[in-house]
Amino acid sequence: MSLEFSTNTFEKEKIILAGKEEYIVGGGRHLFPLLPKAFAEIHQIGVIGWSSQGPAQAQNLRDSLAGTNIKVKVGLRKNSSSIPLAEKAGFTRDNGTLGEMYEVISESDLLILLISDAAQAANYQQIFEAIRPGTTLGLSHGFLLGHLKNIGDSFPETINVIAVCPKGMGLSVRQLYEQGKEIHGAGINSSFAIHQDVNGRATDYALAWAVAIGSPTIFQTTLESEYKSDIFGERGILLGAVHGIVESLYRWLIRSGHSQEEAYINSVESLTQPISNMISKNGFLSIYISLTDAEKETFKKAYSAAYHPAFEILMEIYDEVASGNEIRSVIEANNRHQRFPIGKIDGTEMWQVGVNVRDNRRPEKVSIHPVTAGVYIATMMAQVDLLKEKGHLYSEIVNESIIEAVDSLNPYMYQKGVAHMLNNCSMTAQLGTRKWAPRFDYIFCQQAFTALDDNKQTDEKVFENFLTNDIHQALSICTQLRPSVDIFG
Repeated sequence: MSLEFSTNTFEKEKIILAGKEEYIVGGGRHLFPLLPKAFAEIHQIGVIGWSSQGPAQAQNLRDSLAGTNIKVKVGLRKNSSSIPLAEKAGFTRDNGTLGEMYEVISESDLLILLISDAAQAANYQQIFEAIRPGTTLGLSHGFLLGHLKNIGDSFPETINVIAVCPKGMGLSVRQLYEQGKEIHGAGINSSFAIHQDVNGRATDYALAWAVAIGSPTIFQTTLESEYKSDIFGERGILLGAVHGIVESLYRWLIRSGHSQEEAYINSVESLTQPISNMISKNGFLSIYISLTDAEKETFKKAYSAAYHPAFEILMEIYDEVASGNEIRSVIEANNRHQRFPIGKIDGTEMWQVGVNVRDNRRPEKVSIHPVTAGVYIATMMAQVDLLKEKGHLYSEIVNESIIEAVDSLNPYMYQKGVAHMLNNCSMTAQLGTRKWAPRFDYIFCQQAFTALDDNKQTDEKVFENFLTNDIHQALSICTQLRPSVDIFG
């Protein structure tokens, strides 16, 4: 996939990732005076929903557009339990910034739809009927496009359809925006997509939206590519795979003679702290270089043992997402959970051990465990290689499979465990993790750890691909574009 875009308001910049040209836009508060020009003919921005992204985006947009003639108004269901939360954030009926969901949809020039994926699928027809022709529908995820493709429907032809997709949780979108008041470059990077442009202004609308929520760097994608890489990535290394990795590692470490506390430290703590931090700042190869000669051999064996099993599950996940099956699965699961509430995910021994470890932490004592590093990086690289095969842009691959994992998600697991990480994500992500984490757990136990226990020879071809992979150059460029402060600060 190769994309180029034109903007009448912002400056774009060319970057070279693994020999491929891409174009980005740099954000920043110095661009806020350009927002009224970029949002030409936009008098009201309606933000629909108050879950993960809604509070952050509504507040950021309001603050960035203060002093302009553009109103930001939140739309919620008539009896929504979120109304008091929106009012506490300053969105009220009295000041004209809070209204009933469909009223806000019908009166807004830019509608940013941030209700749950399942709710979008269930209510899209009524939503489309409420949108006025010539206005703009904004999404922060392409799930609805996937659902429409599944059922043979499409967006109304009379509206713009755009997307701005922050590469982090809503909590971080707001937190870093506020930090950006003092620290230049703070904010959450976003990708943007133009699915329909009926008035020639859709690109500027999307870029202005991304600038206004505080994105320091804005990458291009397509709505279809975004939902495939995003839904796939959640089930892969971002959530599902990392959960399966630490669960299986913990048990393997126990069998290898480690105490419960040592097993937790060498799996969860090692992965979420030194391994993630080093990848974030210095890339994959820095992990391998930092190891002793003996640890390097262990890392190679673990990487070699885990790469193909991980790739096998990731291929299945991608096929399920691309075919529409995973989107159908999410909708069906939401229906089931109306009868049976979604279950607890951190009740096993390791997560109870983790409570004690966190209460008595000595971060300086946590080191890179070579098996943990080998299995984790092998899975991440398998995801990277698969997305490359499927034609995704390098900026999307790096942000969706590496930076978001180590900078935005793993820190939540480090802070309070897997449930804390997962519960701050969308229901689509939570459902996918519960479905696929056990598959990763199982295949690593059956194949990767048995290969390690049997001391099987390293697959030198697989490891050579790791050492020479062009993702290292792409990551080195994209990490220079990461926020100037840690996403979880």
